[in-house]
Amino acid sequence: MIVAGFGFRQGATLASLESALELGRRQVPSLCIALLAAPEDKCGLVAELAARLGLPVLGIAPQALEAAATVTRSAASLAARGTGSVAEASALAATGAPSRLIVSRIVSSDRMATCAIAEGALS
Repeated sequence: MIVAGFGFRQGATLASLESALELGRRQVPSLCIALLAAPEDKCGLVAELAARLGLPVLGIAPQALEAAATVTRSAASLAARGTGSVAEASALAATGAPSRLIVSRIVSSDRMATCAIAEGALS
């Protein structure tokens, strides 16, 4: 299963998420994303994008975010969520183990959101 995970700042918009997802999809155009994921407390905006795309959304618990081994390391993400990349951690946690990143953290054009894409067996 292919999952797009998101992280974003307060004040991010639907356009922010769409930009991050589009930039991520450009890395591997043939991907068929089946699910969107984000931290449990930030699923509202991602649910809007999911509805627009006709995809389900999965909220990721804080412990699962902290447990995911991310490739990139953001000081802001580490301070706020205990993980190097909220987008990568969301995507990896949603796919279950074993999983792998297909696209590491991509930043939206307005710098308000990030997206990462992972592949694995859904947990």
